[in-house]
Amino acid sequence: MFGSKKHAKLEVIIGNETVSRGEIVSKGTLRIDGRFEGTMAADSVIVGAEGCILGDIKSRTLIAAGRITGNVHSSESVEIQPKGEICGDIYTQRLTVADGGVFEGRSYMQKNREPEKETEE
Repeated sequence: MFGSKKHAKLEVIIGNETVSRGEIVSKGTLRIDGRFEGTMAADSVIVGAEGCILGDIKSRTLIAAGRITGNVHSSESVEIQPKGEICGDIYTQRLTVADGGVFEGRSYMQKNREPEKETEE
């Protein structure tokens, strides 16, 4: 789950006693165990069970074990775990909601886009 090799290097951790506001941009993985208010963009975002995000997220993958209030744009996948909650719209290719997970909003399933072929004229 959280130790999976499919996630990029863990770059940013917001601990469970921390409140942060603003904007975070990272090429690695963000882990939020505290509270973050603002926008974030990263390769992967992990919201721990005690984590809370108020704001929009752009990522390749997202795992939500905590609470997110805002829109999520994940190019590959969004996983809402049993105690996870997302209140907002989700744009992704793959959405998984575990039994007990909460999702309030709209989901927009993006197709896996294949590169356009060049045509000879």
